[in-house]
Amino acid sequence: MSVDTDRGGNSRCRVFGILNRIVIIGLTGIILTSCMGSPNRAPVHDRFTQSAKKPSYHIVSKGETLFSIAWRYGVDYKQLAKQNGISSSYIIYPGQKIYLYKTVAKSPAASVKKPPQKAVDPAPVKPPVTPSSRSKTTTASKNPPPAKSTPSAELQWRWPAQGKVIATFSSQNTLNKGIDIEGRLGEPVLAAASGVVVYAGNGIRGYGNLLIIKHNETYLSAYAHNSKLLVKEQTVVKVGEKIAEIGQSGADKPKLHFEIRRAGKPIDPRNYLPRR
Repeated sequence: MSVDTDRGGNSRCRVFGILNRIVIIGLTGIILTSCMGSPNRAPVHDRFTQSAKKPSYHIVSKGETLFSIAWRYGVDYKQLAKQNGISSSYIIYPGQKIYLYKTVAKSPAASVKKPPQKAVDPAPVKPPVTPSSRSKTTTASKNPPPAKSTPSAELQWRWPAQGKVIATFSSQNTLNKGIDIEGRLGEPVLAAASGVVVYAGNGIRGYGNLLIIKHNETYLSAYAHNSKLLVKEQTVVKVGEKIAEIGQSGADKPKLHFEIRRAGKPIDPRNYLPRR
């Protein structure tokens, strides 16, 4: 009798064990299904989205010029001055907010639709014509002559250093907007064209000790990674004049990084420099 009783008890235990497993599996499936179908899942955000956005303004730091700010963001310095109400002297001061891109604000009056009005054709009333009024009317009716703009003098470009080109310009590469010229520490850096120095410093990341020269209203050139700057801002330089010495400030080895910008946009310097 004891043997049969033990067998019966073991059978019941096995049955209860199987039932418990079935219940546990069922509950687990229900919980997983409800979690997967819940509309309140935590959203996934791209953490690089915010950092990829371009800033809309720049706060001026000590030592910066309008030209260096325009160079940093790849915009034309004249456009930057115009949209920020800066005079042709291009003087800025630390702490000043410089808006980088032009924003067009909608006029509130333009957005309000005026009610239609009945067309009225009143009899024209001609004002008395006097000699003075006749002359004014004649002058206003003619298109004013276009303002004469002095054409920019042809720039005489020359190579800013003697070494060979070790990195070329590519419009697809945002890290190299010019060319890299091999050199040794202390070798001369020459002005590629005549102009005036509009920036001398190391405030632009990735350029090291940097010089920017304004050649005319259209063209600027830059000379980066120098070990020593030999000219100051507002210095007038001539083509071929020694302005710095080759270094490796902000670079992995001694070299000159050279750029030309036309209306704020990088262009390939080799299209302007004479053939070697």
